Amino acid sequence: MVNNNSSDSLGVTTTNSQIIRLAAPISLALLIPQLNYFTNTLFLGRLGMKELGVNGITGVFYLILSMIGYGLSSGMQIQMARRAGEGDNRGLTQLLTNGAMLSVLFSFGLMLITLWFVPLLFEFSLHDYDNLSLSVNFVYIRVWGLPFLMMCQLLSSFFISIGRSRLLIYGSLVATLANVLFDYLLIFGKLGLPAMGFKGAALASVIAEVLYCMSMLAMFFYHNMHRQYPIAQYLSFDFSLSQRTLSVASPLIVQFLFSIGGWLVFFIFIEHLGEQSLAASQVLRNIFGIVGIGTWALATTCNTMVSNLIGQGRQKEVMNIIWRICKLSLAYAAIVCLLLLLFSSRFLSIYTHDAALIQFALPSLRVIVVATLIMSLSTVVFNGVVGTGNTLVNLTMEITCVGIYLVYCYIVIHTMHSALFICWGSEFIYWTTLLIGSVVYLRTGRWRGKEI
Repeated sequence: MVNNNSSDSLGVTTTNSQIIRLAAPISLALLIPQLNYFTNTLFLGRLGMKELGVNGITGVFYLILSMIGYGLSSGMQIQMARRAGEGDNRGLTQLLTNGAMLSVLFSFGLMLITLWFVPLLFEFSLHDYDNLSLSVNFVYIRVWGLPFLMMCQLLSSFFISIGRSRLLIYGSLVATLANVLFDYLLIFGKLGLPAMGFKGAALASVIAEVLYCMSMLAMFFYHNMHRQYPIAQYLSFDFSLSQRTLSVASPLIVQFLFSIGGWLVFFIFIEHLGEQSLAASQVLRNIFGIVGIGTWALATTCNTMVSNLIGQGRQKEVMNIIWRICKLSLAYAAIVCLLLLLFSSRFLSIYTHDAALIQFALPSLRVIVVATLIMSLSTVVFNGVVGTGNTLVNLTMEITCVGIYLVYCYIVIHTMHSALFICWGSEFIYWTTLLIGSVVYLRTGRWRGKEI
């Protein structure tokens, strides 16, 4: 029975303070994984330009695996936020427990596919044998953290759905401290541990994800959530619920696969341009990730709030909340991009002391600034579409935008071998087309009445 009169209401309000209260902890939680990437890049940059560049390829490949998990957890988050808006704790608990079992099954399936597929993929796509060997060995270690990461993604979605997003900070903090510590110990061989180099970065990340998962589970029980959400009562696998979950999540999974897969193709093409272009692009990817943290947090907030409002029957407020979050996102991006323009060389020097590499990356960094401003709007509006629950529309948009993106990459990078800053113009193309498609769909009003 749905409890619509619960004294502990999970319905959201649409004020700026409520948006910021929900988004701020998500921002910090997103910052911490980016700090992990930053740490890897910083340490591996000390090993050499080759390790720095290969870290870009392997990082994007693992990001594809993690985004498949993120697509699954996002589909569950839409449903959990809707149940929260309806005050249905029982349905929320069922989604959590069944989602955990589904996540474990997915993660082991992805691990098996990866262990078989990775050598074939990199042998076909990479030109340099050393890059091939480093990439395969890295992924073979890194993939063992996937089950723990996917469980963390599910718990993060659950905490966001019930308005406890601040809890994400603590788990992510544990993961970051562990990653920094074991990166230092295992890459360089400190405190009697072997100097594993590039492999050490992979093992450090796996250890961090295991500790991340353990801390998230500990918080669930420490805050007595198992009493309000009695997961022990729903331990049998529900095929019908799994089918409904996958009907919402599968378009998101394919969507993220296309999105990050396009980025992997971009880095493979960049590898063909040479070691300097690949190393510079790895640095630029890290900067792009860090400056986008606030925007992605606001986008996640938009997703949750839209779904929650629809669950409360307040569909008329959806467009207003999307527009309000867009303004906050643009203001944040404008401030960050201004700092990035004023201190461009200093930002780049954090990652590398190679003066030639810094000068080489500067024009591309300015392209990223423009792309970030557009992304600050498009990712929020697009997540507003995700929150309506019509994930097939999101998939259609993503395929279209990635298709245009890949055509640009093939012509400009693979065929024309253009300057790096022109290659990075692909981000401008992608985010602009995504913004246009999302705005057009929302203005049609066809999302109203969608049930999940």
